[in-house]
Amino acid sequence: MEQTTSDRVELGEIIEQAERFRTRVLTGDPDGVEVLGVEMLALDDLARATRGSLVIATLPTAEAPRAYQIDIAVRRTISSGAAVLVLTGDVTLSETSRTLARRGALVILGADAAPSELAVFVDRLVRRGAAGALSRAEHAIEAVSRAADAGTDDIRTVVLEVASAALSVDVHIDEVPGVRWSDADAVCIGEVPIGRLVAARDDPAVSIARPVIASVLSRALSRETQDRFGPVRSRADLIVELLFAESSRIDGLAVDAARAGLPVQLSHSVAWLIPRVPDDRERRVPPSLVAALEVRALQLVDDRDETWHVAAFHDDLLIVASEELGAADHQRRLRDVVERFVEQAAVLVGTEWTFTMGLGTPQSGAGGLRQSATEARIAAESAVAGGRLGAVEVTDVTGLRRVLLDFYASPLSRTLLDDVLAPLDALGPERAETSVRTLLAYLSTRNSLARAAEILTLHPNAVNYRIRRIEQTLELELDDPDVRFALELACRLRLVSSR
Repeated sequence: MEQTTSDRVELGEIIEQAERFRTRVLTGDPDGVEVLGVEMLALDDLARATRGSLVIATLPTAEAPRAYQIDIAVRRTISSGAAVLVLTGDVTLSETSRTLARRGALVILGADAAPSELAVFVDRLVRRGAAGALSRAEHAIEAVSRAADAGTDDIRTVVLEVASAALSVDVHIDEVPGVRWSDADAVCIGEVPIGRLVAARDDPAVSIARPVIASVLSRALSRETQDRFGPVRSRADLIVELLFAESSRIDGLAVDAARAGLPVQLSHSVAWLIPRVPDDRERRVPPSLVAALEVRALQLVDDRDETWHVAAFHDDLLIVASEELGAADHQRRLRDVVERFVEQAAVLVGTEWTFTMGLGTPQSGAGGLRQSATEARIAAESAVAGGRLGAVEVTDVTGLRRVLLDFYASPLSRTLLDDVLAPLDALGPERAETSVRTLLAYLSTRNSLARAAEILTLHPNAVNYRIRRIEQTLELELDDPDVRFALELACRLRLVSSR
């Protein structure tokens, strides 16, 4: 049953892909040995084997051959110039056979398979045709399926390594944007594509196996993600509800969160990220990509000591770092992680997207979580409103701005102070902002026209003219201390929130 081909295959590849036949090296070095064909011959006919072939010895009976018979078979195979001798069944080589094989540069393999089945398998590989490609693909799929069933810790790395070894080509995930979950080579977590499965080179076997390997890997990653991040992602819903619930519900939600494993008693620092495309402010990240970003953020913090949660609110993302009260560099470590996340997120959604980041100060308890999230959201939204897409806005740990933001977190406070400035807002955005800045400069200098003029780089008469018009528009008496206090607070709050 001689088969030859000009497209040579190495013995190491055959051994690797014939794993299911328990093919093993009994003696000799398979590295660099080329196999030109495959034959099945009886022990007495091994001298007729073709040079460079892999010859499978067939036995006349079911009994294992004796040591002297194997010695004779080895001598005959060497004399023929065959490259490999395969002995099936439970065979033990004598020292004489090993010595003969080493002198004759003959590799001897053992295998647990019917000679005809093994011959057909090797023939497919050696011929390198459609049958060979199918055989390699089947081997790769079987190997990957076994690796996925094993349920190891780093399933992604294990499956890719097994696939690469089985196909004899590097296989990896290319995390490029724009991959659809329906693509044949898409690797997904659930229905969220994280990239496509690619190989260093394409051949028929790779083309056949790649969609199946991508599917197996996707299911394995989905299971691993659910096992690892399922509880954390379920707590994310509680975080969003806690942040936006009425104040009267905080205590009850905090109890629910604690029961679910959310450490509300710790100190929390929140990062609020707003993704936008500079040339299209109305464009929003598709929900599927928001889910992919959540998973990527969780993967990024999985091995860190702090307690982390990631939540999505519409198309914005919240990343929460929780630690013991008073932990050093709490906000800085949150920023480091989020900046790394932004770098990796560009791979998923594309470099056209920017992520504007607002960082809240570390605050303790359920109320502190709300406070830090409010600071972060206002900082991020202010940067977006000011045209600073992609900026990082940090809330100061101490100072007036923090106090104002705390005050601004109350819907009632915002409503009352916005009502005070409503007459100025009716003038239009530009005139309203100019009026607010002029009024704040005047009130913060105890109604000094000269000092306000220095701040605004205007002539005192110009400041006086503006103040008189503002006073008429607001219909308020600026000499009244209570009025001055309320107006200055409203102006500072307006500028802080818009800054």
